[in-house]
Amino acid sequence: MESNNNRLDQLQEKLKSITDKSLNSFKQISTKYKKALVTSLCIGTILTTSVHTDNVKAEDTSKLKVETIYHVYVDDSRVGSVDNKELVDSLIAKKIEEYSKKFSDIELVVNEDIKLIPEVVFKSRANSSVTLSELENKITIKAEAVALKVEGKEVAYLRSEEDLETVIKDLKLQYVSEEELAIVMKAKEENTKVAEPKTGESAILAVELSKEIEFDRVTINPTEILSIEDTVKQLNLGTLEDDVYVVEPGDVLGTIAQAHGLSVEEVIALNPEITENSLLQIGDELNVTIYEPIIKVIVEEASVVSEEVPFQTETKEDSSMWRGDTKIEQTGEKGERIVSYLIARENGRTISRKIVSEEVTKEPKNHIVVKGTKVSPSRGSGKLAWPAVGGYISSYQGTRWGRFHRGIDIARPTNTNILAADNGTVSFAGWDGGYGNKVIVNHNNGMTTLYAHLASIDVNVGDSVAQGQKIGVMGKTGNSTGVHLHFEVYQDGDLKNPMDYLNR
Repeated sequence: MESNNNRLDQLQEKLKSITDKSLNSFKQISTKYKKALVTSLCIGTILTTSVHTDNVKAEDTSKLKVETIYHVYVDDSRVGSVDNKELVDSLIAKKIEEYSKKFSDIELVVNEDIKLIPEVVFKSRANSSVTLSELENKITIKAEAVALKVEGKEVAYLRSEEDLETVIKDLKLQYVSEEELAIVMKAKEENTKVAEPKTGESAILAVELSKEIEFDRVTINPTEILSIEDTVKQLNLGTLEDDVYVVEPGDVLGTIAQAHGLSVEEVIALNPEITENSLLQIGDELNVTIYEPIIKVIVEEASVVSEEVPFQTETKEDSSMWRGDTKIEQTGEKGERIVSYLIARENGRTISRKIVSEEVTKEPKNHIVVKGTKVSPSRGSGKLAWPAVGGYISSYQGTRWGRFHRGIDIARPTNTNILAADNGTVSFAGWDGGYGNKVIVNHNNGMTTLYAHLASIDVNVGDSVAQGQKIGVMGKTGNSTGVHLHFEVYQDGDLKNPMDYLNR
């Protein structure tokens, strides 16, 4: 009996040794996967098959053999057992390797909590192949990522914090250069100010985002991770996908716009290839997405510029000069000033422009014009009145019937009185061939007017006439096809177009 007890003690020592080795082995299981293989040893239940030494001979107990199996649990649910823990480790490694081919440079992990609980038994009852097949169906591969959060909401997922830093930098580089951003960042780190620009130069003082960006580490499906480029697009537009509408029979821009809560102008802005007059074809695709940036870039810029200061025009009256005459007493000269501006831009659009300081370096000089006020009934003002009582222009100046028509013809007046177009002195009154009865008025300011085809003349040479005074009656004398007034204008002896001078 004592011999049997000694044998039993030896057997228990052997089992303890095996258990200790198993425990040490499990502690060395790979830990590179999140929620990876977690081993638990229930020492008190390792040996579940009782050793009944009362009926076992000493020579038989020395031949007893034991082995270890591993119970596999996924999220505390048992899926089976395997006779080799490395089979599970290899399955996980293979699964991750398969995903790694699709998602390179992404840290992949097992999403489920997998545990291996060892049991020392006399006879293995593990079904490794069935367990591994069941395990493969239950586990999923996820990616460790950085969730980009704006106002507490996750808006994009990136591979790493380094990618997040690059996204923030790329957002800012849309509106400033690498050099400008580096200067701003250095000043911020050193808690100093960017140097003020010189005249004719500008300097970026700050580049900030309109909303604060936060981040969390998350485990997600690898397909949800965006590239740096797509993340910038997402933040700029608020979406990665355009909402496209396919034109149907009867559609017009107005109805399409109204159906999507847009104005016609907004639809045209979203589709530069069309205009308000474009004829839409059935099947045409129109972008009807209203983009709303999630984050905007605010750039603060200092600018120092040299600007012209405009001169003022000053008018003086001179009673010794004829009315209508002018002269320049002093030519105006622009001044100069140095202005410092503080400019704020949001996504490249100027939202404020403030003057910080200004210094006038050259005072402007007024432009002084002297105007005559002296009035004479024989001197014209330079502004011609309509030379008839009503009527309309039946023929303009220009080529007519193969010849050049030198003036304008006025026909069908309210009455047939001919009126002086401006103050002046009669220099001709009489017959002149094809003109028939003709009157010429010298307005004594370089301008002369001619009136032809009169039925009768009411003035004589040398008479002073006032603007609007009757000088004759409309007729059809000379080469005329009907009753009308032929009217010509001369300036300094040169024929002019009456339409450039008449005030009607």
